[in-house]
Order: sequence, then structure tokens, then C-alpha cells
Amino acid sequence: MGDFTAVACHDDHMGIDLESLYMDLHRHPELSFQEFRTAAVVEEHLTTLGFDVHTTIGGTGVVGVLDNGDGPVVLLRADMDGLPVEELSGLDYASTATARDHTGQFVPVMHACGHDVHVTALIGAVEELVATSDEWAGTLIVLFQPAEEHGGGAQVMVDDGLYDLIPTPDVVLGQHVTPLPAGVLSLHDGVTMAGDDSLRITLHGVGGHGSRPEATVDPIVMAANVVQRLQQVVSRGIAATESVVITVGQLHAGTKNNIIPSSATLGLSVRTFDDAVRTTVLRAIERVVQAEAGAAGSPTAPEVIYEERYPVTVNHTDSVARLREAFTSEFGAHQIVDVGVVSGSEDVGNLALAAGAPLVYWFLGGADPALFEGMTDTDRMPANIPSNHSPYFAPVLQPTLTRGVEALVIAAREWLL
Repeated sequence: MGDFTAVACHDDHMGIDLESLYMDLHRHPELSFQEFRTAAVVEEHLTTLGFDVHTTIGGTGVVGVLDNGDGPVVLLRADMDGLPVEELSGLDYASTATARDHTGQFVPVMHACGHDVHVTALIGAVEELVATSDEWAGTLIVLFQPAEEHGGGAQVMVDDGLYDLIPTPDVVLGQHVTPLPAGVLSLHDGVTMAGDDSLRITLHGVGGHGSRPEATVDPIVMAANVVQRLQQVVSRGIAATESVVITVGQLHAGTKNNIIPSSATLGLSVRTFDDAVRTTVLRAIERVVQAEAGAAGSPTAPEVIYEERYPVTVNHTDSVARLREAFTSEFGAHQIVDVGVVSGSEDVGNLALAAGAPLVYWFLGGADPALFEGMTDTDRMPANIPSNHSPYFAPVLQPTLTRGVEALVIAAREWLL
């Protein structure tokens, strides 16, 4: 992936204290559809800068529209929500927040996926674009989305009449901070991120005393068999040339060691890169669940509920080439890479699909460049860098924030006249 050099760039137009804003947002993460404080911060900034501001779209979504004359309509997007993760970074601005999640349970909350970086960078880009509005023409839309992590906030905003309130964009642009060297940008055309299906499966048994399993139908054993069998869907049901990930991220059952419960619930995340493969995998999952319940003598058919779906993230090829050239011209070829297709998922594609607009979504490096010193010898990513969703995930402040602002400004200006 080449020799990385992180360069901290500064812009005379920037008046906002990016680092202070970021640290404030990092200290105050909010769960999906609970981003009330973050939305208020965004609304205040956009109103001060003269945007036509729409709030509470899809619950807590905020959108600002700035009409700056005839020209293209460009949408820049950032997501706002945190995750139910207890922060272990040790930072002096680490989150200690807790909240009640969508199930009613109290959980710790952390910006473990860098959405605080996204919000900060977009606010900084907005200020820069407003300050230089005499240099471009068109309509700038900045969209701060709720619930990327849970609940499919992009589609919720669309369903709540997003494009009845704002102009339809000609292009949708966005970025995601990742454990690449800070200052590095990664662009990939075509299929860029996996689609994601989230499933909740409930298996029904017959409860009873732990000393008499013969008088019960044990849903925990049923669930354990399902977990094991699901991995065979990938290894034996899908061609080696295809990529699929089935993760059982939750398994809940029982209240006491000597009681066999009457039900068990599993939470699944299924990642695919092709719609035909997706259909095959989901049908196989349902078949496995039904067969295991039947083999165990379950008294009630299992329930398979599809909670949300994120589409495959597909970047528009010509638009990626256009933006890669702009990034390379500004930052140098050594700062622009292509990490290829990744198995993480995003719902930003729903904003582009609903608008019929091309999407360009890139990755923003946020890790200490010193950690990558041996990479040119191994050509492999270091294994000791905390990834997104880790309790230790902590992007370095600079040049991450400045480069995030610059990337959004350059991308917007590439389309604005």
C-alpha cells in the first residue's frame, strides 16, 4: 500500500476549534435515535452559518440547505450515533456516558466508530465552504444522520419525506474514519462495502428443572446447534469465490443455572456482497433454524425477524476517478490508496439510491502513522491497532480532523461550479 506520510494542513478560513468540538462530542456520545444533544449542536452551527435548517427528520436527523445560485446540488453526509461500548481508551476526554438502549437496558455509550470525527469534520467543512461561497455556485446540502449503527437511519430519513423537504442531490458524498494512517485517504470504485442483514431468531422449547432435561425441550442446546450449523452455511453452502460473513453477536437465554428456559434468542449479522448470494444465505439460515427446531421437537415454530437491512455500498466508478484525481492533486499520490472491498457495512447508499444519484464514499485515516512503520516490509496492516467498534478505538486528533475537513471541502468543490 506504499509509503505513508501524514501531513497536517491548515486553512486560514477555519475559525472553528475542531479539536474542542471533537472532544466535546466524544465525551457526550448518544445511542441511535437518541442523538438529541448532538443534533442541537449541529442545528446551532448550521443556523449561525445561514443554512435553511430542517430538524427531527427520521427522529433526530438534521439537514441544512444553502442555496448559492444556479449549479449542481451536492449532498455531504455524516452520521451521529455512538455505540453501547464501555470506553477503555484512557483518554482524558473519554466517555463515561450511559443510556437506556432500545431494549430498555442501561448500557455504556462510546463513540467507538468515529462518528464524532464525521460530525466534527462536516461542521468544519461547512464553515470553510460558507467562508468561500464567492468561489463556487450551486446548492450545498449537509445531512447529519441518526442511527447508522442500529435502525437504518438513512432509510428512516428517506421514508420520513427527506426528498420532499430538500432538493434531490446530483451526487452524495461522505467519509468514514478507519485505522489507516492519519491523513491517508482510501478510494475504491464499484462494490466497496458489504450489505448487512440483521436478524433476530427466537427458538421455543419446553422449560423445566435442570436435573430433569428429559422432561424439557432445551432451547439453549437448540441455539448452540444453530450457531455451529450456521457456519457451515458459509463453508459448505457458498462458493469459495464468494464472500460471506455470518456473525452471531447475541445469544440470550435463561435466568438461573438449574432452570432450563422455555426460549432462546439469537441476534445475527449477515454480510454479503451480491444480492443472489444474499438470497441463498438467508434462505439457508431459515432452513437451518426450522430444521433444528424440528429435530429438537420444538412445540412452537421458531420466529425469524428481519430487523434492518443495509445495501451493498457501491461507489460510482467515474465519480471515484474524478475525486481520486482531485485528492491526488491536492494531497499527493502517496496519501491516496485503495484498500479494496471491506466487509463492514454502511447505510449511506440508501441516500444515493433514493435520489438516483451517484455515490462516492471514502475512508479517512485516523491512526498514529508511527504504528505503520514496518508496513512497507510486510505489506500487511499491523495487528495491534484498535479497529472501529473496539473500546480502545481512539483516532489521533491531527491530522485526522483537518484532513477530514479538507477532503469534504475538496469533494464538494469538485462538483460545485
